[in-house]
Amino acid sequence: MWWPEGATRRGAVLALLALGACGFTPVYAPGGPGEVLRGQVAYATPATPAGYRLRARLEDRLGRNEGAPLGLTVTLEIADEATAIGADGAQTRFTLLGRAPWRLESRPDGAVIAEGVADAFTAYSATGSTVATEAAARDARDRLAVILADQIVTRLLALSPDLAAR
Repeated sequence: MWWPEGATRRGAVLALLALGACGFTPVYAPGGPGEVLRGQVAYATPATPAGYRLRARLEDRLGRNEGAPLGLTVTLEIADEATAIGADGAQTRFTLLGRAPWRLESRPDGAVIAEGVADAFTAYSATGSTVATEAAARDARDRLAVILADQIVTRLLALSPDLAAR
């Protein structure tokens, strides 16, 4: 990282101390607000390759526990749109639009704790061979699922102080 003349590690340390003084706590730190969700969520996602990738990313970020007290249900909607057409009329680029409505519930009683919608997009090129185009499309779907999962986790982590108070 570039530091201006005269600014040293001392400035960085002072900035970190100021963050600590204002109540900043790292989400994943021991005793941090993210600890409320770690290993406490069971997932229900679509039985598709993109749904599998979404679930895998959620498990990477929040842990895995099928008998957890919280249940996260995510539906996944992906639309494929042609966004570039060549002079010969062939579609050369596609955009994937993703939407993932989600709902966090208490598993014993089914009470809705939080809900929302994650939206994102990604794209891929269709100018290569058929095999290359299929691989690019598959990779774009995987990237989209990861982006959507990260948005959901970010929202849940933002809500985690409220969840800790429950």
